[in-house]
Amino acid sequence: MARITIEDCLKRVKNRFLLVNMAAKRVRQIREGSEYLVSSPKNEDIVVSLREIAAGKITIREDKEEEIQEKIEETEEIGEKEENL
Repeated sequence: MARITIEDCLKRVKNRFLLVNMAAKRVRQIREGSEYLVSSPKNEDIVVSLREIAAGKITIREDKEEEIQEKIEETEEIGEKEENL
């Protein structure tokens, strides 16, 4: 099977921060016993989760997306303030 790339996933997810959040949550679900949503033998859990995201099997609820976007904006504001010090 071909390699999965971040760009493949970003076609489905708006930004990298959201992608990281989704992938991490999915890895935790897999490690807690959730079944794979795509066929991906002999791959690490993170690779499986990225394949699932790229295949459109994993999505984020709109209300959660807004909450995460707010946190991203807060983090960016803090970073800008620190740069100005």
